[in-house]
Amino acid sequence: MALRRNSSQITNEELDVRVEDYLNDKLQTYADLENLDSLLQTVKEQQVLLRNQVLSQLMFFESLRELTELQLRDAETTLHDANQDSKAHSTNLQKKVDHFTRQQAAIDRRLLIVTQSETSDDAVQRFDASMENLRKLDVAKGYVSLLAKVEQLSGDARHNFQVSPQAALQPYLQLQALAVALKRAQPAAEDAAPHLVDHVKKTMQLVWKQMKDTFALEFEETLAEIKWPNKDVQLDGKILEQWISGVERLLELQEPELKDRERDNDTSDAKKDALVLLPLEVMMKPLEMRFKYHFDGDRATNRLDKPEFFLSHVSGLINTYDNFFAIYLQPILGRYFRGSNLALNTCYINSNSAFITALLPMLRNKVFSLLPQIAKQPQLMSHLMHELMSFDASIRDDWGYDGGFGIDGWKGFTWEVLVKKDWFSKWLKVEKDFALSRYENIIGLAESREIDYDSVDPGTTKPTKAAIRVNDLLETITDRYRPLTSFSQKLKFLIDIQIAIFDKFHDRLASSLEAYLKLNSSVARAVQGVSKEEQAQLEGLGGLDRLCRVYGSAEYLEKKMRDWSDDVFFLELWDELQFRARSRSGKKFAGDLSVQDVAERTSSVVGSHDDETGALFDETASAYRRLRIRSESLIQDLLVHNIDRSLRPYQRINPWSSLTSDIISPSSLNITAELDGCMQLLSSYLAFLSKVLAEAPLRRISRHLIQAIQTFLWDRILMLHKFSVSGIAQFTRDLYAFWEVFDRYVAPGQGEIGMRKLREAVELMSMPAKPQEGTADGGAKDSKESIGIWEVEKRIFRDNESAREVLEELGLEVLTEAEARSVLERRIELSN
Repeated sequence: MALRRNSSQITNEELDVRVEDYLNDKLQTYADLENLDSLLQTVKEQQVLLRNQVLSQLMFFESLRELTELQLRDAETTLHDANQDSKAHSTNLQKKVDHFTRQQAAIDRRLLIVTQSETSDDAVQRFDASMENLRKLDVAKGYVSLLAKVEQLSGDARHNFQVSPQAALQPYLQLQALAVALKRAQPAAEDAAPHLVDHVKKTMQLVWKQMKDTFALEFEETLAEIKWPNKDVQLDGKILEQWISGVERLLELQEPELKDRERDNDTSDAKKDALVLLPLEVMMKPLEMRFKYHFDGDRATNRLDKPEFFLSHVSGLINTYDNFFAIYLQPILGRYFRGSNLALNTCYINSNSAFITALLPMLRNKVFSLLPQIAKQPQLMSHLMHELMSFDASIRDDWGYDGGFGIDGWKGFTWEVLVKKDWFSKWLKVEKDFALSRYENIIGLAESREIDYDSVDPGTTKPTKAAIRVNDLLETITDRYRPLTSFSQKLKFLIDIQIAIFDKFHDRLASSLEAYLKLNSSVARAVQGVSKEEQAQLEGLGGLDRLCRVYGSAEYLEKKMRDWSDDVFFLELWDELQFRARSRSGKKFAGDLSVQDVAERTSSVVGSHDDETGALFDETASAYRRLRIRSESLIQDLLVHNIDRSLRPYQRINPWSSLTSDIISPSSLNITAELDGCMQLLSSYLAFLSKVLAEAPLRRISRHLIQAIQTFLWDRILMLHKFSVSGIAQFTRDLYAFWEVFDRYVAPGQGEIGMRKLREAVELMSMPAKPQEGTADGGAKDSKESIGIWEVEKRIFRDNESAREVLEELGLEVLTEAEARSVLERRIELSN
């Protein structure tokens, strides 16, 4: 249709113009007329194609119109149906409303009649009250039914018990299951009917006690027949059958209780201790009587200062009866508990663990009864804790006891005393006071300030006796808290005692350095009036000894801390510390300690998520390292200062330019007299240091001192005077004296290596005026002998390149061109 409208709008004139344009385009030359037939054919084909396109468009629009009309009719039908449904729903809803209104009116009339009320509200309240009474009646009926069932089961158990104790187990087990079900249902019922739950529980316990007492009595008769608790007990025949029967009846009686305990542990974060198996509880009675006889009365074995007596007694019981229980009890436990969840608890499935569990209540009562008696006796408390930790470690390690807690392990009596009974703070104070008291005693001894030459390996730096004893004290403290299972307790010991003592000793060493510096200052000497003898002692070996004591102690304890950081105990403590610090950043994670508090005392990388390594003693070891470096620097300053002062008489002489016709060998000369005092002082210093310091620090300090001496001789002797041949020989001999002292006390060749520049300067100055024609044996001439000093002087002063070449020929590697020229100017023959 649109195409028709477009085509109708085209006028005849426009059509003529288009035809004319088309013909002008196609017929531009006469040659184009030859293609007229093909042109007409093309036009016809285009006309046919255009006609087909128009027809297809017309057909498409026609189908689209029909589809639109069909959709419109469907929509009208749907709208009509929806209107009809809406009217029907409204009608139905109105009918329901009318019906409800009639029913409500009927109910109100009935309530008024039944309750004899004047209004419907009053009737509703009276009706609700009646329904509440009916509900209470129904609940009371349920209570009565439950009580009747309880009494029936209780009566059946008692009746069957008189006939056969074994027959009483079934009604008792039903009664126990009922008591357990009531207990579990009570929280959901908002703790309703507590009296009913308590009655059922007491009834069940009464029946259980009667059955337990009877079964236990029969089992005790069996134990009497086998003469328990003799060491060499053997079971066979009928007595073995009685033993097995007695054990199984008691286990069957206790099994519901065991399962209930395991079920509670599975659903609760705070797990309870494993129960003592009833057969073992019966067997513990004679052992407990024997224990009380020895350790609860007035006998000599019951001593407050000897807790190891009763602890070793318990260990002895385990050793004595372990074989008996493994032979006769283990098969019964394996057979009875196999296939149930109770088999996962070692305290029930393993005879040895079950026996240890039965012994613990007896031991627990004894330990807890001791605590009030030793509360005000620190030494006894410390001793008890130490013995308990040893006992716990023995039970865990030697017997593999885990207390039924699996991979979490048994925490031990030490944990019960320190955590459950809250004695850790008291014990920590006792140990801290003891450690600090011991530390003060160590520091107070006069001999503690002395250097200990015998307690460390040869070739190592010697610390003071105080440092060694403080380290021994800290290692003892580590042994005291190493067996603890609580991370926070171990960390408190580390920070409050060990690191605290490290800090106190560090402060003492640092104050010793400060006191040394004050006494050496001119202001302090003027104010405090230091005598010449005291001053001489400080500046001599006395001051060096004082500094070496600080250096040796700092290095010794620093190395010990590094060694401790590689100890398995401290590595595990560090890993646990990092894990907790990263997971609880900003919170208290070890008692009242925060991450920042611990980081300040241990290592700055605590809580860091980087891969940077650290250790527990990083901060403390760094403090000792700084102290060691500072004391080493002061040792160097003392040596340089005193040697420099002792060289001043040597500086004031000037025999270097005296002339002589003889060629003098340095080895044939004596050292200059003004060096005697310096040599004696240097020898005493190095002799002392070689005994006190290890090789590495000795070489560092001696290297610094050698450099200082070389600087003094270079600047104040060599560069200030003119030297003749004899003066050079004397100066060389004096250098040999220095080298001999360093070689004797430090290491061979150290003196010459340290003064290499001065050695090369002397070699250059001592060259002969003329080159030698040959060696004594007719061999080849050395490069130093084949060239004279005049030739060397010309080449060195010519230019830098020539100077470098001649220095290389002479093998002089340290001297620069400028220094070589300055040295040659010191030769009196070349001074002009």
